[in-house]
Amino acid sequence: MDTSRPRRGRRRARAAALTALSLSLCSCSPVATDAADPAEEGPGTPEAVATGLDVPWGVDFLPDGSALVTQRDTAEVVRVASDGTTTGAGAVEGVVPGGEGGLMGLAVDPHYPADAFVYVYYTAESDNRVARIGYDAATGSLGAAEVILDGIPKAGNHNGGRIAFGPDGLLYVATGDAGQGALAQDTGSLAGKILRITDDGAPAEGNPFGDEVYSYGHRNVQGLAWDGDGRLYATEFGQNTLDEINLIEPGNNYGWPETEGPGGGDAFTDPLLTWTPEEASPSGAAVAGGALWVAALRGERLWRVPLDGDGGTGTPRAHLVGEYGRLRTVTATADGEDLWVATSERDGRGTPAEGDDRVLRVPVLP
Repeated sequence: MDTSRPRRGRRRARAAALTALSLSLCSCSPVATDAADPAEEGPGTPEAVATGLDVPWGVDFLPDGSALVTQRDTAEVVRVASDGTTTGAGAVEGVVPGGEGGLMGLAVDPHYPADAFVYVYYTAESDNRVARIGYDAATGSLGAAEVILDGIPKAGNHNGGRIAFGPDGLLYVATGDAGQGALAQDTGSLAGKILRITDDGAPAEGNPFGDEVYSYGHRNVQGLAWDGDGRLYATEFGQNTLDEINLIEPGNNYGWPETEGPGGGDAFTDPLLTWTPEEASPSGAAVAGGALWVAALRGERLWRVPLDGDGGTGTPRAHLVGEYGRLRTVTATADGEDLWVATSERDGRGTPAEGDDRVLRVPVLP
């Protein structure tokens, strides 16, 4: 059996129905499908790099091209080599999985191995936290976790969880509203925000409110990615109507829970584009090949969103529709030639096939 391309007839049928739904680009326009388009660039044919994982969530690369991958419900980190060899790196203490919480985002220190640390976002007994952990490449093992930021509200869902170092060398942390929408509008709360901190957890200098908060009014952000000019794009789960991609500016209010999608008025920043949750439920994001790539959970597809170089987007196009089930994470390799995409079929909402969950290597160009 070819485990790199599972057969999912049920998903293909459902995906065909979903492509009849409308896609909003802050206006009404038809949904993009993965029909042939000679002007389109990529992606190529996926291949499985690793299989048999348990809800892989955070993926980031080491200098040798291997990746560290978190597993949400087991609290374990594994190292996946470029040839697919998978070895355990250890478990993170203090993780309390439940609902959408557990061991989630992971970011490798940008100065690794001089600063031999990785950073993780996880759900603890009372809150969500960010911790710094030593990682010894020679032994392939994690050290003890040092909590650098705590007090992020937790719940059964809307825990956010993505972390990533920006081009400014600072750590960005995506949080959810923990099911309490009013917290997203409270700049004194860490919930429903994108945070910006130093590598020891202090608020970054120049943050707009003098604390960790960088932007607010978010429902549940799970994707962070920068283009070559340093613009930050974030994916966000809507409630019942519209999922979003936002261009993030410091201090801006993105509207939740006062508004979902565009049209909230001058007090709020409209999204660049929106989808229905059936088409997306967008999680991870990465920039490569002149486009923003977005992993869709409920939508069971990989979206390619062209970037125009001025902070705007072109018409999205869906790929891998229904082929691999729920897609949680997409990360670009250092050379930008490949995407590593993690599935999320074992998260309690999917239908696992043989080999799930898996990490796929997807060439950016066909």
